[in-house]
Amino acid sequence: MGKSQRRKGYRGENQLVNYFKQYNLTVKRIPLSGATEYKKGDIEIEGYTGEVKLRKNGFKELYKWLENADVLFVKADRKPYLVVMPVDLLRDMLLTIKRGE
Repeated sequence: MGKSQRRKGYRGENQLVNYFKQYNLTVKRIPLSGATEYKKGDIEIEGYTGEVKLRKNGFKELYKWLENADVLFVKADRKPYLVVMPVDLLRDMLLTIKRGE
């Protein structure tokens, strides 16, 4: 991985951490993006491990599919379903859980 890719990844992770912190959610970057035995993943938010991926146009289709939906369910053969959702919806869900509503 090149230096510019590492910087882009760091900026994306840091941007997400700062976004969630402004709502008083417990969030932090995982040191070395999971390259150590400490923990795998890029960020930890409210005890959940998150992986952060950034692409110039690689996810264009996902955004198109989400235009008229709150969440997007995707699945590959013999793999579990994955959920794609806007970060604001995830934030609201986490805040609801944190408040115990």
